[in-house]
Amino acid sequence: MTQDAAHDDDAENSAGENAKSSRKSLLESLSAYLRARSIVMLLLGFSSGLPFYMIYQNLSLWLAEAGVEKGEIGLFAWTGFAFTLKFLWAPVVDRAPVPLLEKVVGRRRAWMAAAQIGVALALFAMSAADPQGNLLIVAAIAVGLAFAAATQDIAIDAWRIEAATDEEQGVMAAMYQYGYRVAIMVAGAGALIVADYVNWSAAYQFMALLMGVGFLTAIFAPKVEVRDYVPPESAPLAETVSKSVIGPFRDFFERYGVHALVILLFIALFRVPDFLMGYMTGPLYIDLGYDKTTIGAIRSGVGLFATLGGVFVGGLVVARLSFKWSLLIGVLAQSLTNLIYSWLALSDATTGGLAFAVVIDNIAYGAAGTILIAYMSSLTNTAFTATQYALFSSFYALPGKFVGGFSGFMVESLGFAWFFAVTAIIGIPAAILVFFLKYSEERFSFDRKQASAELEAAD
Repeated sequence: MTQDAAHDDDAENSAGENAKSSRKSLLESLSAYLRARSIVMLLLGFSSGLPFYMIYQNLSLWLAEAGVEKGEIGLFAWTGFAFTLKFLWAPVVDRAPVPLLEKVVGRRRAWMAAAQIGVALALFAMSAADPQGNLLIVAAIAVGLAFAAATQDIAIDAWRIEAATDEEQGVMAAMYQYGYRVAIMVAGAGALIVADYVNWSAAYQFMALLMGVGFLTAIFAPKVEVRDYVPPESAPLAETVSKSVIGPFRDFFERYGVHALVILLFIALFRVPDFLMGYMTGPLYIDLGYDKTTIGAIRSGVGLFATLGGVFVGGLVVARLSFKWSLLIGVLAQSLTNLIYSWLALSDATTGGLAFAVVIDNIAYGAAGTILIAYMSSLTNTAFTATQYALFSSFYALPGKFVGGFSGFMVESLGFAWFFAVTAIIGIPAAILVFFLKYSEERFSFDRKQASAELEAAD
């Protein structure tokens, strides 16, 4: 055999081994979606999505049917600050024990179960309220429901982060979003059908009963929490506040130094293009002359499946690429797809055009969301999981929601086509910041490899 022939054989063997390794890597990535913890994450995502939709979309419909003024209905949107300010009480979820229940199932699962009980009770209370008789009571219940739902999110996020390694966070985030989207479909369609054929009280009672899915999942989910520090049961108040409240924030800045500001700025800018344009897609559809049936069918039909597909793609991207390239893909995808709405604004109102815009945008939305969730999860220290993740998620939501309030004025000034083009350009700073980030592949105060081995042994 000549040297050239031998070289060719070696190359072919090497290529075959690489292809086999690539296929194995892909199969391993796909099999991660079938792990026990991934299924648990799916069910917990479902539990997280149910109350969110009942607080906003369905409650506003109920209030409108009851004859409540639109200005008063708008004020109910402020209940959403419970989700953006949840980092304020996240230290309690991280550190305070849940009486009785914690001894049986552990802290993370105890807080999930307690919050889910609170959500169910609030939904039952809402079913007994009368918007026409006393709107203040409805508002108080809505605030309580939002608080319980936000607390559930804190506990679920902490469990998710501690249940998987950095490399698996993409899959866990994807499964969470799958469950969340199914819950939105159930709450959006199922609750409305019950309200239409029975009444709103029955709809809220039905959703309260469905919270039992999350409660049972929390009780029987694996106990996974691993904390580097647990404060003594009895300690001076100043010491407890310092270690449990200030400690998580100090830990983050100590680990990253000044670079922590770059990370927080990136997280704050990542979703701004999406939040800004999201408020104006509906007015665009109406302005183009689409009827509500067509809009609803496309959004809830192919749009939902497109989002789920994007979530899956985002999980695979995180599993197979570094965070640097995953984040860059996420930023560019959600920003550049905004240009499709500029094209739609200048096009004739066809059903195919609308479906194309919604599908492409939702794929990018789902993928970018999964990538960001995985990245924020990797930044946390398991000693302060709940508090630190709540801080990141608040940074990601607050700026976008704030600037989104000005989107209508921008459309009036620029027109729809230029408005969506500007939202795409706004993604450039976040894309540039990707190259200045310090990535969580680095190991901090805990050994992820050991955690991964323990998780595999447990499964």
